[in-house]
Amino acid sequence: MKILKTVQKIPGGMMVVPLLLGVIINTVAPGLLQAGGYVTALWSNAGANTLIGAFLFCVGAQIQLRTGGEILKRGIVLLLAKFLAGAVLGWVIGAVFGPAGVLGLSSLAIISAVTNSNGGLFMSLVGSYGDDIDIASQALLNVNDGPFLTLVAVGASGMADIPFQSLACAIAPIIVGLILGNLDKEIANFLKPGLNVLIPFFAFCLGAGISLGNLVKGGIAGIVLGLITVFWSGAICIAADKFILKRPGYAGAAVATAAGNCVATPAAVALAAPSMEPYVESATVQCAAAVIVTVILVPIITSWAAKKWGTAAEWEAKKAAKQNG
Repeated sequence: MKILKTVQKIPGGMMVVPLLLGVIINTVAPGLLQAGGYVTALWSNAGANTLIGAFLFCVGAQIQLRTGGEILKRGIVLLLAKFLAGAVLGWVIGAVFGPAGVLGLSSLAIISAVTNSNGGLFMSLVGSYGDDIDIASQALLNVNDGPFLTLVAVGASGMADIPFQSLACAIAPIIVGLILGNLDKEIANFLKPGLNVLIPFFAFCLGAGISLGNLVKGGIAGIVLGLITVFWSGAICIAADKFILKRPGYAGAAVATAAGNCVATPAAVALAAPSMEPYVESATVQCAAAVIVTVILVPIITSWAAKKWGTAAEWEAKKAAKQNG
């Protein structure tokens, strides 16, 4: 059976197929993955952070110190583009329709979903179409993982503390891997296969934390929120990738997701901004639905962008040809 080749033909297949399998099993038989022992450790949502941490360690080992400036540039541009896409839209909706929003979508739901991004899916997709610098830029994109930027966007930043310790812990695996990979090239070569091997494992774990029931609970409004996240933030991030970074655009498409963590963001924001409390319940289920919609659509959009404007390898080849021509 040609299982591997079949999966690889699907856009982002090594991430998407295991993730969707995790979603299906968690929806149909959620207790199965909580049986305990190695089953829970390896295949439940509890294993996601450990596996992603190991993946980031392998990523760090592939980074050469001379590329540090480029990592910062790509990460910051995509981070700002994603934040502004959600913040500006949320501000406009709030100003015109009030905090309750329109079509059942509150400004809280819009900002929570659109400013956030799925780091695991991003790294998987740019790992397929991009380069090590793209993957490492996730260290900067980790800033949007949680309620901080949402609090900034809703005007409550003075009530929140920047989680420096959390951010430091998020990038620590990359830093340690980077140090070892630069001290000894053989370590970098030894860890390189981990970039491909670990993706389906942490993808399944991420899926094991999602239920298709959330799509039903979120309703039409949740699906619309997912479409807004993909196409609105995708258009802005692709434009930033192409016209500011002068890159092909696949990374901008890959960041147009809503992360699983955005489901908890509305409640966290309401703790700091009590005026948002009436909108927390609806925003939470809508964000959950948006996560599923973006997981399905973003790999397709990213594949389209890579085919239309080229992968990192194709882009670099064209640049080299122009310089030599």
